[in-house]
Amino acid sequence: MTVTGSIAILLLAAVTILLALPTGRYLYAVFSGDRPLLDAAFQSVEKRLYALMGVNPAREMDWKQYARNFLVLNLVMLLAGYIILRTMGSLPLNPNHIPSMNWDLAFNTAISFVTNTNWQNYAGETAMSYLGQMVFVQFLQFTGVATAIAASVAFVRSLVGKRETIGNFWSDFVRTITRVLLPGSIILAILFLATGSPQTLAPNAVAHTLQGPLQVIARGPVASLEAIKQLGNNGGGFFNANSAHPFEGATPASDVLAILAMSLIPTSLVVMFGHFIRNKKQARVIYILLMAMLVIGAFVVYAAETAGNPVVAHALGVHGPNMEGKEQRFGQALTAYFVSATTAYTTGAVNAMHDSLTPLGGMVPLAWMMLNTIFGSGGAGLLNVLMFFIITVFLAGLMVGRTPEFLGKKIEAKEIKLATVAMLVHPLIVLAPTALALATPAGLASILNPGLHGLSEVLYAFTSAAANNGSAFAGLNGNTVFYNLVLGIVIAIGRYASIIAMLAIAGSLAVKQPTPTTSGTLATDTFSFGLVFLAVLAIVSALTFFPALALGPIGEQVLMWTGK
Repeated sequence: MTVTGSIAILLLAAVTILLALPTGRYLYAVFSGDRPLLDAAFQSVEKRLYALMGVNPAREMDWKQYARNFLVLNLVMLLAGYIILRTMGSLPLNPNHIPSMNWDLAFNTAISFVTNTNWQNYAGETAMSYLGQMVFVQFLQFTGVATAIAASVAFVRSLVGKRETIGNFWSDFVRTITRVLLPGSIILAILFLATGSPQTLAPNAVAHTLQGPLQVIARGPVASLEAIKQLGNNGGGFFNANSAHPFEGATPASDVLAILAMSLIPTSLVVMFGHFIRNKKQARVIYILLMAMLVIGAFVVYAAETAGNPVVAHALGVHGPNMEGKEQRFGQALTAYFVSATTAYTTGAVNAMHDSLTPLGGMVPLAWMMLNTIFGSGGAGLLNVLMFFIITVFLAGLMVGRTPEFLGKKIEAKEIKLATVAMLVHPLIVLAPTALALATPAGLASILNPGLHGLSEVLYAFTSAAANNGSAFAGLNGNTVFYNLVLGIVIAIGRYASIIAMLAIAGSLAVKQPTPTTSGTLATDTFSFGLVFLAVLAIVSALTFFPALALGPIGEQVLMWTGK
């Protein structure tokens, strides 16, 4: 570790905060009914979209109607995406003559992109046509995250509203795309283009090398995909190497741009939450604690990777940092922050191969996905944070003998049951499929590294799928019928179980009249309560995931220290 690298990590965190403050205020204006910048121009476009869709954006919905529209749209997008992937080889914009996907890979890919996961059991440059990259990938990278942001906004409304309705799904969905994602993506696409990402519909380039053989150079509409990939916390890359590829991450500047882009919406939603509840102190507590966790994770990865591998040092006499699977142009500090950020925000983009991290370095992204609350992705992450806050309020209220309340709304049995279901689904769909994969020939056949690291690879895959992250320990061959189907099912449950449970909680809270604050009210906007919140996270994670971590990265790190 160096002073320069440490300062770079802290500066990135500081810039993230500076960007989140105005963006959070803008998001509040978009979803609260204020008149944000260029409101008249946006309304003109949105009216035409509502007319085309045949929906009334002014009609208020209760939580059941909101959830029904959310699910119907996701089902339609899933079916349309599957059809595109199955017929891609016969469709236009395919200058490289890429064939259609087989049924199991198409199922996995369709459910992955609809749910904002972007798990890729394929190499984009060889398995996806330009039409697939633009009409399937980029379209769903907009709509997938937009549905989750809409759900999170609806939940926040339930905390401050005094009626049964929580907004209109179509209004929230369209506004997210027209006023947030599209303008932001246009700006980012120009910046990525300026830093070296190509944007073309021309076929692959063919270069004549000095040695004689021809070299095929994949290219395409990369800059536009890179923009929404990062801004929407999608993570699915145009190339198999993702942001480690020089066309996706050409320079340190483009790497910094990617980090800031993926951080913008998750952190800004916390700021927006503070504006909605008119309690910036509450948002500040959440923000500071979560950002501190993210930065600590970056420093742990930084320390682990710069320490190097003692086994390599002993066997080969090679001392120094672990550079396997990393790009020299980014350096250890940027790589470490990217590793921590991409899993904290559940983006899933990678600028280094996570399979090449030291066991301790690889445990940080694994832990962030297991917690699934270190900001998380746009919308879904805020829902998970608030879900754990509700559980913490209930537990803290029991310990001090006070009525559990969150922002003036009483937390009762119904809310706790739903929050508990949402909390327990995550470890269940991580650990049960991992056990299934390790107990069946079909699951074991894909493990390329024996021993503890192989277990870590399987555990990472299902944790990434359950958290809707999409990054992977690349040593596992996921493109099999077994993994395509099981991972696809885990991705779907991980997405919809928690969001529907939280919308049901929103419906319950929306009808409750706020109670006035008294001396007996449990304050949740203090750092002491915030530390209790982190303690609940740590205890839940330790009880559910520590045995698996002990058999995987922890055991592997101990073996590495002992020279084995």
